Amino acid sequence: MHRSLSALRLGIDGFNRVIGWLLALLLLVMTVLIFWQFFARFVVGKPLFFSEEIARFAMIWLTFIGAGYAYRKGLLISVDIVLEYAGPRLATVMRVLIILCSLSFALILVHYGFNLVERVSHQIAPSTRVSMMWPYLAVPLGGLVIVVNSLGLLLDEVDAASRTGEAS
Repeated sequence: MHRSLSALRLGIDGFNRVIGWLLALLLLVMTVLIFWQFFARFVVGKPLFFSEEIARFAMIWLTFIGAGYAYRKGLLISVDIVLEYAGPRLATVMRVLIILCSLSFALILVHYGFNLVERVSHQIAPSTRVSMMWPYLAVPLGGLVIVVNSLGLLLDEVDAASRTGEAS
């Protein structure tokens, strides 16, 4: 049991490594496009028609996918004062409840996100002429990243609880 949980956690960590590289690539694309747009507009005098839209789409993907990545790493804003004053058992229960609430929110995000993608799939972006499905697809996929990382956090809590149970 412990070995399979460890393998699952390693899989989630590998998934997050891939997500981290994807986020770095999106940030690079955004940076290059914004610099290119600035250079073309103010130096060359001929602005690009597509770079601003692609940079905006990359920022949308960066935000939604990055939220799930940051959640797993513990980099999102949180109020920890209640957990600090709660005892170890109550803090564990509260962390699990928080993770389950986040998981529920992520599942709602996935469900309604795919509905939204379906509704906008026939719309076309004005500059790039791509389907608006692509920028909106970041919503449910970001939700899936949160789901995967919520499961990883639950596994961390189970592992921590089993280690403290073994120690006592």
